[in-house]
Amino acid sequence: MLKIGSVVLGVSDVRRAAAFWTRALGYEPREAAEDDWVVLVPADGTGPQVALGLSDTPVQEHPRVHLDLYAGDTADQAAEVERLVSLGARRVDWDLYPEDPDFVVLADPDGNRFCVIDTGRE
Repeated sequence: MLKIGSVVLGVSDVRRAAAFWTRALGYEPREAAEDDWVVLVPADGTGPQVALGLSDTPVQEHPRVHLDLYAGDTADQAAEVERLVSLGARRVDWDLYPEDPDFVVLADPDGNRFCVIDTGRE
């Protein structure tokens, strides 16, 4: 039986991306970061790994694969969005928002898009 081992993100600066994602997710490097690769693991030992690999592929405006980060409710979502922006994420002027979305689209310092989801909605 297969299981997901890591979610891998292509980045232009591995050390900068590692600094952002460790603070954003409360993760830590599994081993010392290299200039071209690092695997981040949850500090508490539970959850998926996030690997960051050096890539010169351009960021996709509408990526086919992205991370969804779950917040507990609307207030938690707003607080997490502000925290992530203070760490270096930026808000994305997303042209595909539905009416009354339960998600906010952000980009990490490398431009990789991800969503912060309000899971308190039904």
